[in-house]
Amino acid sequence: MARKASKRPDFNIVIVGQSGRLQYEAVLFAASLRANSPDFSGRLFVAEPQPGPSWDSDPRIHSEPVRSALEELGAEIIPCESTHFGGAYPYGNKIEALLALPEGEPFVFFDTDTLVTGDLMSVPFDFDRPCASRKVEGTWPTIELYGPGYTQIWKSLYDKFGLDFETSLDLSWPDEYWRRYLYFNAGFFYYKCPKLFGERFLDYANEIHWNAPPELICQPLDPWLDQVALPLVIHSFGGGRDALPEGYLDGDVTCHYRILPLAYARESDAVIKTLEDVAAPNKIKKVLKEYDPMKRMIYQGRGQKVRALFDRDNLPRKEQAIRNKIKRNGFWMR
Repeated sequence: MARKASKRPDFNIVIVGQSGRLQYEAVLFAASLRANSPDFSGRLFVAEPQPGPSWDSDPRIHSEPVRSALEELGAEIIPCESTHFGGAYPYGNKIEALLALPEGEPFVFFDTDTLVTGDLMSVPFDFDRPCASRKVEGTWPTIELYGPGYTQIWKSLYDKFGLDFETSLDLSWPDEYWRRYLYFNAGFFYYKCPKLFGERFLDYANEIHWNAPPELICQPLDPWLDQVALPLVIHSFGGGRDALPEGYLDGDVTCHYRILPLAYARESDAVIKTLEDVAAPNKIKKVLKEYDPMKRMIYQGRGQKVRALFDRDNLPRKEQAIRNKIKRNGFWMR
C-alpha cells in the first residue's frame, strides 16, 4: 500500500514587541504576514517584555493604536519575563521570549525588522532539524595578532558543551576562514519546541557570558552573544546550515531589511513595493506615522531619495560604506 504524504505540522510565529521602534516594526511585520501569506494557519505571538529590575524604564508597548492594530491583524500579545538580560542586553529578549510560547508546538522566530514577501506555507521547514539565517557576515570572533584563531575559539565552545566540533565544519572553505565555521544571524530560527530550544539557548548564552573559555578572553560578546550561542544550540539539536534549502527565508518569502534607510538603499524593487503596499491602508498608515522614521521614509518620500543614491547592481561591498553615504546625505534614521 502506498504511503500517504505526511502533513507538515502547523507552526507558530513569534516576534518581540516593545516600546520604541520594535512596536512599529511589529505592525509592519504582521501586516505583511496577513497580506502575503493569507493561508498561514498558526498563531502569531508578539512577546512583550515586562517591567522589572532588569529594565530602567517600562519596556512594554506604550501605544494603544499599536496594540489595537496588532490585535486587528490577528496577533496575540503575550507577556515575557526578562529575568536574565533585560535592558543591559535587549537581544536576550528573543531567547527569553521562547519560554512564553506553547510547549511542544513548532515555532519560527523572526526579528521584527522583517517583511513577509511570499507564502510562508511554501517553506519546507523540517522542525526536527533547526536552522537559522545564513544572511550573515564574519562579525565574530575578532582575530587578534598572536591570539587564538577561529578553530581554537570555536572548538573551545564546542568542547565546553560536549559537542562534536568536526561535524560542524564546512570543509569546502579553507582552514581559518570564517565561513568554514557554523555561524548564523539570529534574524530567524526555528525548532519543534520553544521550551527545549529556549532553555538550552538560555543555558548556553549564560554560560558563555559568565564562564567563557580562556580562548574568548579578548572577544567582545555585546552584541554578539546570541549569535555565538545560536550555532551551538542548533548543532546540539541535530540541525545545521543545510537544514533549510536556500531561497525561501531571506529570499523569496521573507526579507530581513534591518533598518529602513538600508532597505531603501539595497533591497529589490519587489521588496520596496511590498513594504509600501502593506503600509498604505489608512488603518496601518495612521499607526506607523506615529514613528518619525517610518513617517519620513515611507510616507514623505525620503526612502525614495535614499534609493536614488544607489545602483542596486553595483552596491558598495561593505555595509558601512552604504551607511556612510546615507548619513552624508542627511537621510540616516532609525
